[in-house]
Amino acid sequence: MTKEDFLEGQILLIDKPLHWTSFQAVNKLKWAIRKQFDLGKKFKIGHAGTLDPLATGLLLICTGKFTKKIPDLQGQKKEYTGTFTLGATTPSYDLETDVDAIFPTEHITEELIRKTTRQFLGEIEQVPPIFSAVKKDGKRAYELARKGEEVKLKSRKISIYEFEITKIDMLDIHFRISCSKGTYIRSLANDFGSALDSGAHLSSLRRTKIGDYSVDKSIGPELFKERLQHS
Repeated sequence: MTKEDFLEGQILLIDKPLHWTSFQAVNKLKWAIRKQFDLGKKFKIGHAGTLDPLATGLLLICTGKFTKKIPDLQGQKKEYTGTFTLGATTPSYDLETDVDAIFPTEHITEELIRKTTRQFLGEIEQVPPIFSAVKKDGKRAYELARKGEEVKLKSRKISIYEFEITKIDMLDIHFRISCSKGTYIRSLANDFGSALDSGAHLSSLRRTKIGDYSVDKSIGPELFKERLQHS
């Protein structure tokens, strides 16, 4: 690709690595492109939908004039695969924080697990995790939560189009979910555990699709930089 290609606009499919923030992935590409083509600080680049550091998968990064497409891309349907771990909860609903409670799981059967997924199909009310970037009184909820302050967030309507259990491995429930913008899979994990009269947290997550874009066509940020240098 040429300098003009990036300025006119590109949608880059990036596979965000584990433990990277979405900002770090964008930054890696920004500096690589700016250095390669001697672009100034006015070069525009941004992503269409944050992924948590503990999640991997598809990040759409837009450059140049295509940054105007970001709001439309953010509104596209998303698909995720991952794992819920039953029998324990965490304050963040994932592995960012330590387990804070243990629950019985002896009553949980495969039939109950599969039956419970149906409760979450369609339009549902969901409360975002307190460890999230949702704003509360002008501050990010996670900033307040990390200070130990009590945080109460309002529920919002989201849609779950598909919720498939792909494998049950003891207490690890592997899934594939197709959902609307604004869905927190961490909250879904917590709510799923409650619906089973137990507890659950999200132990792995990978975004596989945004609209018609698939992670199968993506590359890692380091490989992108390497290919750019040899182009």
